[in-house]
Amino acid sequence: MIVATLIFVLSTALFLFYLQATCHRILRTEFDQEYFRSIVNANRLEFPSIQQALDGYDAATDYARFRMTLKCDFLALTYLLKNAGNAKRRYTREEKLLLLYFRAVYLVMVALHAVGLGERKALANLAAILKYFANIVGQRVNLVRFGNLAPSSYLMNL
Repeated sequence: MIVATLIFVLSTALFLFYLQATCHRILRTEFDQEYFRSIVNANRLEFPSIQQALDGYDAATDYARFRMTLKCDFLALTYLLKNAGNAKRRYTREEKLLLLYFRAVYLVMVALHAVGLGERKALANLAAILKYFANIVGQRVNLVRFGNLAPSSYLMNL
């Protein structure tokens, strides 16, 4: 019984490590330009301000505001991922994996805050995932042309 439990715990830990490593590999994807800026401006997303606040070493984190902001941005970006410039209206495998990872990190962040441990790293991970999603949406929208307007032109005029 003890050996079976040990094997189960070890297998679960290895799976979670593999999941995290795979997600970090996906998040390191380089884009040819910063597509997320036009998406952030057009949809009034706030995760870049959280990234800036977390980059300041002595800055205090407003946990409640950051948590709500990240959740709202996540909902907006998941909608855009599925519907903006996506002919199939489905998530890719990488997007599904990152959606799962976002939810897991979000739960870990809530647990860390409840215990009283620092949640800054979890907040930074969540903001990085949202930046990736915004880059994907921006890249998809950039491929779509409306007449002679480039996506950066019509997104800024909304």
